[in-house]
Amino acid sequence: MNTKTLWLQRHAPVLAELGLCYGATDLEADAEATLAAAHRIAPLLPAGIALRSSPLRRCVALTNAIAALRPDLVVQHDARLAEMKFGAWEGQPWSAIAREEFEAWIGNFAEASAGVHGESVRVFMQRVADAHDEWLSGERNALWVTHAGVLRAVTLLQRGIRCPGAAADWPAGDLAFGGWLTFEQSSAG
Repeated sequence: MNTKTLWLQRHAPVLAELGLCYGATDLEADAEATLAAAHRIAPLLPAGIALRSSPLRRCVALTNAIAALRPDLVVQHDARLAEMKFGAWEGQPWSAIAREEFEAWIGNFAEASAGVHGESVRVFMQRVADAHDEWLSGERNALWVTHAGVLRAVTLLQRGIRCPGAAADWPAGDLAFGGWLTFEQSSAG
């Protein structure tokens, strides 16, 4: 039996007001925190790990900082690792989103489009599942530099859940900015 590991690292804090809905909005991350996160993870990564990044700037900056410390790693940008698209809610404080709109989304969590014209959770989960399935079928360890939503989606996928039936099924809690988690997968080898 061989074991491979999927590392999921969240980007550093973004340069934005607290409480802002910024999903797919392409915000910069704090440069100092980005470098600190790269310095924490780079020496821990095994040789030959696949280094994949969301194409959003906050993740690209961290991925580039890791690659600068680990020139043996090749960076690939993967749109499937981008954060969920929140449509008309992007760039608004969560507190300014009409309660009726938010409750309508929560009430039909899998199918309703976030922010009217954003992604549904089902579409988002399928996008992340496509990348996850590709990793599962491959032979290599991987580091995905990504977002909290993707980390939560992979947590569900690791439990065998392709799409949560209700908002209450979405993983709670938050991984710290710049932090990471890992999942191991055994395969015959």
